[in-house]
Amino acid sequence: MSEQKAIEKVTVLINPLAGHGNGPTAGRKAVARLRERGVAVTEIIGTDADHARTLARRAIDEGTDALVVVGGDGAISIGLQAAAQSGVPIGLIPAGTGNDHAREFGIPVDDPAAAADVIADGEVQESDLARITLTDGSVVWAGTIIASGFDSLVADRANRMSWPKGPMRYNLAMLVELSRVKPLRHRIELDEETVKVDATLVAVGNGRSYGGGMQICPNADRTDGLLDVTVVEYGRRSRLIRLFPRVYKGTHVELPDVQTYRSRSVRLQCDDIPAYADGDRVGPLPVTIEAVPSALHILSRGPT
Repeated sequence: MSEQKAIEKVTVLINPLAGHGNGPTAGRKAVARLRERGVAVTEIIGTDADHARTLARRAIDEGTDALVVVGGDGAISIGLQAAAQSGVPIGLIPAGTGNDHAREFGIPVDDPAAAADVIADGEVQESDLARITLTDGSVVWAGTIIASGFDSLVADRANRMSWPKGPMRYNLAMLVELSRVKPLRHRIELDEETVKVDATLVAVGNGRSYGGGMQICPNADRTDGLLDVTVVEYGRRSRLIRLFPRVYKGTHVELPDVQTYRSRSVRLQCDDIPAYADGDRVGPLPVTIEAVPSALHILSRGPT
């Protein structure tokens, strides 16, 4: 579902560390473009993630027409925590490493002015979000992929690396983790069945991709009220090495050692494995993940 919304004033949240420091540059270009289009802009910069989240929630409570996030998927995650189920739309100015949210919603990833035009044009799309509940009862909202297993270990390593830039950082982290891959005993509770499997990874998708365009859940539909689950069963490294290039096209799901499921709710259990959502660490398993229809309003041009 989409609607046209008059955008007169926005709050712009800038992550100064996004894209190895490219966030402020992208932010300046986007803000200049928005003002050219007659949109009033208030800029906010958090000292850390918690402060940024507080500022974003305050802006929503005070009545901004849209919360615009400048940064990568981690910065957008901050915006999701503030805007989920609020009815206030999010706008994206991509300036990160992966930019998977931007790809999902058809936002130009290398042109801040063009991304600002999408915001000023005011086309609002509704999207599901994934609601993650941890064992302590805390809730985290996610827009793309919740990763557990090999892929969360790759994200853990990639987030500690400063080189190389862009998606190649994920590729290098993947090669390092391949050298130490082991079977991970997962228990996956779905709406209608429970799956116990020695897996390399389990990915739960509200969107299709992570890691800068890897289509781990290629058939995910962010408007169907369901989550897509991709399970890669444990196998020899040589099989994994052949599998991962196919992830960029989504054809890995055709392989016999890859299983896919669809469920409104998913509970993941695996010892000593963290869950990652939208590229950021959420916490240790177990977690419960639910699809929440139309929890997000976003200024976009639809999926690419």
